Amino acid sequence: MTALPWRWFFIALIIFGGWKYWQRPSVSTAPDDPIQSYRDQGKVYQQGNCELEVLANFDIEARVLSKRFYDSDAEAELVPVDLALGWGAMANSSVLNKLSISQTNRFYYYRWESEPPLPPSEIASHSANMHLIPTNTDQEQQLRDISEGKVVHIVGHLVEARKPNGWRWRSSLTRDDTGAGACELILVESLQVR
Repeated sequence: MTALPWRWFFIALIIFGGWKYWQRPSVSTAPDDPIQSYRDQGKVYQQGNCELEVLANFDIEARVLSKRFYDSDAEAELVPVDLALGWGAMANSSVLNKLSISQTNRFYYYRWESEPPLPPSEIASHSANMHLIPTNTDQEQQLRDISEGKVVHIVGHLVEARKPNGWRWRSSLTRDDTGAGACELILVESLQVR
């Protein structure tokens, strides 16, 4: 009986190494939950004809799951871009590859084929549609230029927006709500993309 040639040994070693690499657990690119505090609660900003009352300070690092521009609805002047963001397990490619994600009419949707890659409650609590209020044109352009899959770090305020005609738009203050009113409305102070 002859010994396997060395080259077959190395080929087998490479195949085994590749298999082990692909079997390793995914590491989240944005592992932490958003941070919310109430230091500036009640502070009011004016932007155009909107009054923006701070409900909470907000700091989030998350993966961009989807992006949608708006230019014709009533809110577009204040919020031209919505980002669907995911953090924790919802920033992992292995999870996201099993979900179909979309946005329309200021909502974010996800669906799966046979079995959800996470419990649906965890999907809901670790992702959200975020309505982003840029504070200047450079920031608006930066939001428009963000690509899906990038990780963003946003610091700002969850707000309630009001107009003199009685129109109101209030941010959610929790991460585990769903449906109408569950989105965050964020006055963006700083934005970093990586």
